[in-house]
Amino acid sequence: MFPVARAAQSLVARGIQHTAVRQAHRKHEPNFHDKYGTMVLLGGAAMFSAVWGYVFTGLNIEWGLSPVGRITPREWRE
Repeated sequence: MFPVARAAQSLVARGIQHTAVRQAHRKHEPNFHDKYGTMVLLGGAAMFSAVWGYVFTGLNIEWGLSPVGRITPREWRE
């Protein structure tokens, strides 16, 4: 191996080792995702389910394989 390449490789390896040691000694502070991530996910899932539940129940669709002849237009409400 060339001396310059060997020196560059050792510098890179040493830098990675220093970074790993620095991060290992740092205390982990909880961020927004650690604190509220699960609640935001559950809230979004509940909102998604509520909105689509409202849409599906409000459409008055007769569920079947083919809608031909089953869906009739309703009179316009003024």
